[in-house]
Amino acid sequence: MYNSNTLSSSSTAAYQKKAVHSILASRLTHLHIPSSSSSAEDPPKISNSPICSVPPPLLRPPRSFSGTHRVIGKGAFGKVFQVRMKGKSGDDGDGIFAMKVMKKDTIIKNKHVDYMRAERDILTKVVHPFIVQLRYSFQTKSKLYLILDFINGGHLFYHLYRQGIFSEDQARVYTAEIVSAVSHLHKIGIVHRDLKPENILMDADGHVMLTDFGLAKEIDESSRSNSLCGTTEYMAPEILQSKGHNKNADWWSVGILLYEMLSGKPPFTHANRKKLQEKIINETLKLPPRLTSEAHSLLKGLLQKDPLKRLGSGPKGSEEIKSHKWFRTVNWKKIEARELQPKFKPDVTGEDCTANFDKCWTAMPLDDSPAPTPTSGEHFQGYTYVAPNHWLSSV
Repeated sequence: MYNSNTLSSSSTAAYQKKAVHSILASRLTHLHIPSSSSSAEDPPKISNSPICSVPPPLLRPPRSFSGTHRVIGKGAFGKVFQVRMKGKSGDDGDGIFAMKVMKKDTIIKNKHVDYMRAERDILTKVVHPFIVQLRYSFQTKSKLYLILDFINGGHLFYHLYRQGIFSEDQARVYTAEIVSAVSHLHKIGIVHRDLKPENILMDADGHVMLTDFGLAKEIDESSRSNSLCGTTEYMAPEILQSKGHNKNADWWSVGILLYEMLSGKPPFTHANRKKLQEKIINETLKLPPRLTSEAHSLLKGLLQKDPLKRLGSGPKGSEEIKSHKWFRTVNWKKIEARELQPKFKPDVTGEDCTANFDKCWTAMPLDDSPAPTPTSGEHFQGYTYVAPNHWLSSV
């Protein structure tokens, strides 16, 4: 492995010894609970992005499937499969993709229709070298399908918990790529709201790719959202306190991500969710002493509990973060052109390799279980989408 460092404290070592699948079970299901003050909050915006002129309720996939290979993920509303899709003569040919399958009745029962539509809508307008691209969306009478690029290096979570911790040099490249992606989202008015290692993939070249926009939302510069949403360990204090949040909440999550990459665990942990929330709101940040002063400075800036004092919240936005002294060796133009090559590359044997995905998923049966058909077919009209041709080339 690139980083053979061991963890420095017994508590961190104990945390690392937990089985990966048990950590996944506790953190993969994100939280979305409308707060008492969120009744006036507008649902996620749905814009008029390009869609297929195929009438609901049954919308067929734009390509044919030639096989489902593996389960590569599982969430609250369904599974993610690795699939091969066979192209028609004259287009871009066969390809390996990730297919996210969600059950309509579960989405409707949990009152997440607007969020699932927003995820699809947001993905249609995001093109960035460190964000997984949506290629198609379609639906059947009982399910929704998102077809995305398959990123075969596995989750950042998987590599972090195999290596234990990352060196500052290794974490710097990943953090720079994440900052680049989040900065782009903020520029087009999107807040991700669920940044965590399980929602960051790694490609065969070692670059990170942001994924899972199930809680993302379009927020105006002057607006605030009041929903209690995200994964608790990564949620900003203002979200937990229902004070209203904006893009600054993402920078807190980036700080938690960096802390975890450098220390092996988030800065605030507790088995009891209520006590964990109290620690995030009230507990003083404790920084690992072995880190450089520059890393300490960046972590303090990102993990500032007051969102108005948080690094990235000022008039220069993400430029405050990019110009921080911890990033002084980073050439941001090379980062965004994918010219800065990470030293660590995952062990990948081919485009369909799933060796870097945890066996708690890949060992799952391949059956796409049947689901009841909702009585109303109006919830997901206009869901089908085919990416414009210029998106279909390799990014």
